[in-house]
Amino acid sequence: MTAVVAPITALLIGVALLLMGNGLQGTLLPIRADLEAFSTIDIGILGSSYFFGFALGCLGGPWLVRRAGHIRTFAAIVAIASSIVLAHALITNAAVWWGLRAGSGFCFAVLYMVIESWLNERATNENRGLIFSIYTIINLTVITVGQMMLILADPADFVLFGLASILVSLAAVPVALTRAQAPAPIDQVKIRIRTLYHQSPVGVMGCATVGLANGAFWALGPIFAQRDTGDTTNVALFMSIAVIAGAVGQWPLGRWSDRIDRRKVIVLASAGSALAAIIMTWLAHSDSVLLTYSVFLFGFFAFPLYALSIAHMNDFVQPENYVETASGLLLVYAAGAVAGPLLASLATDIFGIGSLFAYTALIHIGLVAFAGYRMRQRTPAPVAEHIAFADALRVAQTVAPIDPLSESEHSAHGEESAPSHMRQHDMEDDVPSAHSGPEEETR
Repeated sequence: MTAVVAPITALLIGVALLLMGNGLQGTLLPIRADLEAFSTIDIGILGSSYFFGFALGCLGGPWLVRRAGHIRTFAAIVAIASSIVLAHALITNAAVWWGLRAGSGFCFAVLYMVIESWLNERATNENRGLIFSIYTIINLTVITVGQMMLILADPADFVLFGLASILVSLAAVPVALTRAQAPAPIDQVKIRIRTLYHQSPVGVMGCATVGLANGAFWALGPIFAQRDTGDTTNVALFMSIAVIAGAVGQWPLGRWSDRIDRRKVIVLASAGSALAAIIMTWLAHSDSVLLTYSVFLFGFFAFPLYALSIAHMNDFVQPENYVETASGLLLVYAAGAVAGPLLASLATDIFGIGSLFAYTALIHIGLVAFAGYRMRQRTPAPVAEHIAFADALRVAQTVAPIDPLSESEHSAHGEESAPSHMRQHDMEDDVPSAHSGPEEETR
């Protein structure tokens, strides 16, 4: 294991510092916005702005890396991201914060792109699973630590902004000083959302659901906990419990999905998320210990849905196209995460902050209904053709470089609109057969 980790130690240290700072910032900003009397809609737009900037970073990141290289891009973007954290503390204006938050989203998309392309280059087929498992553990651990740092100082003061900025800034040091060779230039991949939907409607809609529901949770969850308890310690615990629960839920749900129709597990996870959200709506103005159990239940079911959806999609694509598929689904997720906080903030503005989880329950119930409908339309993929969930969990985190040309633009350039290796049954439309009634498909 030492031989595997040693060449990427500097990068992993940088990752830990970076994500710790981002975890603190992500929980601090909604709380500070609430203290500054921002409206719920203002806070919702703040959450949407991050994911809007993140999508732009996925599109523009490859150009930056090709122009300046991995190490210089990382150092430059870290400097910008750190400055943005401090700017939030200097100017407490909603419209300015929207722009700053979009800038943060752009920066972190580029930083994730550099990190993950570097890890992919250093990994081999034999150790790729180990490397990305370590990356996953670091990711979940340090984000939780960053969220818990909220209890170190008053969110109304400058201290926490300064701490988040320091952590992000220090992330550049081990990467800039490493003697390890930087990876090769990033190659872009094409995105074909329509083709992805034809391959697996449930996979695409699952990622959209995660964006709509979890984007709202990240934006407004701290406000829910703050107004519920009035204690920033409880806010940190509330958000951290959800993250830990998501980590716990990945493996049992993922391994179970390897053995049966994955759509059944997606339905179960979405139904469990909806049930937990309904309970939290009921307990919205209570400090009952049941609220803690409920947010654990929510995280356990809601957070693994993204990897489950990608695993379901990847059962129908060739391994060399996993990154392309993950890139397309990432944009679907980002689009949902832009819309989710806006929709949830409108609901909470009208019905109160307790309606946040009523909103997420409705979103998850919608996925249950859609997946149930698709299960009646298509037969399940053979379990023997399932990829291992562990592989799906790895590619689910990949912020792959994305080719911004649309399907129609590629067609205008004489390129195919679908991979040449795609199986014939993956190209079939949902059209009833003239001789057999509704067509039986394999997804």
